[in-house]
Amino acid sequence: MSDKQSLASIEPSANTGRRMLLLAGTGVVGVVGAGFVAWPFLASWNPSARARVVGAPVEVFIGAMEPGQLLKVVWRGQTIGILRRTPQMLEALDELKDELRDPQSTTPTQQPEYAANLHRSIRPEYLVVNLHCTHLGCVPEFIPEVGAQPFELNWKGGFYCPCHKSKFDLAGRVYTGVPAPTNLIIPPYRFTDDERVLIGMEPEGVV
Repeated sequence: MSDKQSLASIEPSANTGRRMLLLAGTGVVGVVGAGFVAWPFLASWNPSARARVVGAPVEVFIGAMEPGQLLKVVWRGQTIGILRRTPQMLEALDELKDELRDPQSTTPTQQPEYAANLHRSIRPEYLVVNLHCTHLGCVPEFIPEVGAQPFELNWKGGFYCPCHKSKFDLAGRVYTGVPAPTNLIIPPYRFTDDERVLIGMEPEGVV
């Protein structure tokens, strides 16, 4: 057998190469087509994400929260914190009146009427609060530890904004002498049962 014949026997023919190219192209089209078919199906798994964008209420399961734990969720593009306060945290709320700018939350726009109380909540144990600082919108750090801090010697626990050093207590009330002008905002919310809170909707019976 000549060298040319040997090479011809191991090299794919032009037709074979063309068939392989066509098969590969068909496979790519098939994968892309499958992606287009799968997209509506996959998107249907996450309707709550689209609901948050348009401002629909967001239901949050709080049944597994530990005392002292802060849970963060997003509603209308804002970071909302749900804090399960301990009895010690609640006791500390009444000890800071002289250090706060508005301890009685007298500004109506800071919270709904049903949260205009010492603990700024429907149930004292749970604080539901918009975590964006009322100065320029940064999200403060949650620092629950009680004791001297670099920014506050008599710290009782709360929220500290590292952007411009504003401080808020465990009810979201602003300290005096900081850039933030008002307390953290309490969004509308309701409890749907003992283990779920619905952010973005007033309690039943509230207009």
